[in-house]
Amino acid sequence: MKELKDYRESLVEKLVNTARDFRAVSLAVKDPFMPLEEGGWNVHQVAVHTRDVDKLVYGLRARRTAEEDNPEFQNFDGDTYMAEHYNAGESLSEMLNGFVENIESLAEMLRASPDEAWSRESRHATLGSGFTLQTWVERSLAHMEEHLESVKNL
Repeated sequence: MKELKDYRESLVEKLVNTARDFRAVSLAVKDPFMPLEEGGWNVHQVAVHTRDVDKLVYGLRARRTAEEDNPEFQNFDGDTYMAEHYNAGESLSEMLNGFVENIESLAEMLRASPDEAWSRESRHATLGSGFTLQTWVERSLAHMEEHLESVKNL
């Protein structure tokens, strides 16, 4: 059980550190509107997407799984959401600061949660049941790490 507790503590720290690293790396890019690859998103778009997926998908799912009895989540289409909601005029630094604050708030909630909360389950409308709080936190971290690497490789 100690190993699991240590893993979860490490997971929370990685979540916060990755969000902070993502902010720093994104803000260090000279031209945040230059595409990461030909025909692809730019750093600003990747940052908005990463923030929105945290806010509307993984962070939200983690919070609701911790607080509700077996909530169900609908599918989220990130590309469609971006096409309908992306605002190129949004301040990159303000947006990333809000993103990090949201991750830090989630981390505080996770640190204060009892061990059994990590095993609370939720459902997904198309993927089925059995998604634990820990699953959503792991997926959140993996999503941030993926986009951190793409910005680092610019």
